Amino acid sequence: MAESSIEWTEMTWNPTTGCTKISAGCKFCYAEVMSKRLFAMGSKKYKDKFKLRIHPNELDAPNHWKKPRIVFVNSMSDMFHKDVPLEFIQKVFKVMNENPQHTFQVLTKRADLVAKYDKQLSWTKNIWMGVSVEDERVIDRIDYLRSTGAKIKFLSLEPLIGPLLSLDLKKIDWVIVGGESGHKARPIKKEWVIDIKKQCAKAHVPFFFKQWGKKNFNPDKRDPTISAKHPQHAKGGCELDGKVYRKMPKKL
Repeated sequence: MAESSIEWTEMTWNPTTGCTKISAGCKFCYAEVMSKRLFAMGSKKYKDKFKLRIHPNELDAPNHWKKPRIVFVNSMSDMFHKDVPLEFIQKVFKVMNENPQHTFQVLTKRADLVAKYDKQLSWTKNIWMGVSVEDERVIDRIDYLRSTGAKIKFLSLEPLIGPLLSLDLKKIDWVIVGGESGHKARPIKKEWVIDIKKQCAKAHVPFFFKQWGKKNFNPDKRDPTISAKHPQHAKGGCELDGKVYRKMPKKL
């Protein structure tokens, strides 16, 4: 496990590592960059850099966490990658099922496989299932998610690289929005964020604005959360019209 600086979780757990790109949101994958850094640091887990690998030795880890935690599963991979065997996914789910004191957040871009495997997975209430939607070209991922038996369903609209004007938020419990960070980050526009916020308010869905991504994407250069010393600091800042929005699912 590892403590996490990601604003909407507390720690990460990676029973798989590595991935392959499937859509525009993957272009500047932070996990790929981090994998290369860890390889350079001599980490055995990342000896193959960003090649997909499963790590059965990681499965036992949650059984030893004493304090209840919010856990982002596979921050460095995608558990529903086509090359991850269903049997291994089921083992990960079994561990999550057997540790109801923890909340596990699973995020994928391969929503079609989540829907395909749905009936073969045990969706206990401590498993939150989310899909990444970076622009309208991949909005069908939401329908796949909606069809599953996950008790908490969420959207990660990050990196947001285009408007999402007609989100169907039926049966969606949480929406995260964030701009892209990094040297070559693509810009996020305020009107996109405001529109999504309004859609969430209309549908009574908790809205979490994670970050602008880069300082020059933030329309408010006086945003105090730009400073690394601010307790709610995020990359590029995270205020929207002078307010921080970090709502979580009510069922937490």
